[in-house]
This record gives sequence, C-alpha cells and structure tokens, in this order.
Amino acid sequence: MSEHVEQASEHAAEHPGYGTFIKVWVALVVLTGCLVGMSLVSQTYAVWGLLTLTPLKAGLVFYFFMHLRYEGPLFKVVVLVTLGTLLIFFALLFSDVAFR
Repeated sequence: MSEHVEQASEHAAEHPGYGTFIKVWVALVVLTGCLVGMSLVSQTYAVWGLLTLTPLKAGLVFYFFMHLRYEGPLFKVVVLVTLGTLLIFFALLFSDVAFR
C-alpha cells in the first residue's frame, strides 16, 4: 500500500503546476501578437513569421499541453520522425509548385 502511495507522489511531483501552464499560455499569446504585428508590417514578414513562429508555438503546445515532455523516449522519436516526414513532403510539394 505504501509503495503505491510513494509511486503516486513521485508521478505527481514531475507534472508542473498551474504556473507553468500560465507561463506557456502567456508565451503563446505574445507569439501570436508578434505574428499579428508582423502581418501588419508587410506580407514578407508575415510569411517568414508564420514559417518560424508557428512551429515554435506548435512545439510549446505539444511539449506542455499535450504532455510530450513526460512521455518516453520512443514516443518522442516517433513524433519527431512523423514531423520530419511531414516536413519532407511539404518541401517536395513547395519545390514542385515553385518549378512549374
């Protein structure tokens, strides 16, 4: 019985509190504000902002809100391989469209 309680307390200790989630949410709101500001400046900045800041925002959501931080290494590798494959397909798509 005490082993179960110790395991539960160890497992609960590694998850963050509300403060971490609020900080991540504030970071997401700030990054969204940056994207909106870039889109008001010019379309070129908007495109580069979307290509750089949006994956960062998605990474924060995956890592904290979808609890990827607490998963095992095999699951993290599977997610990274999947995202890498998606990036390759996007690159092939854009290169095909660019050279038509």
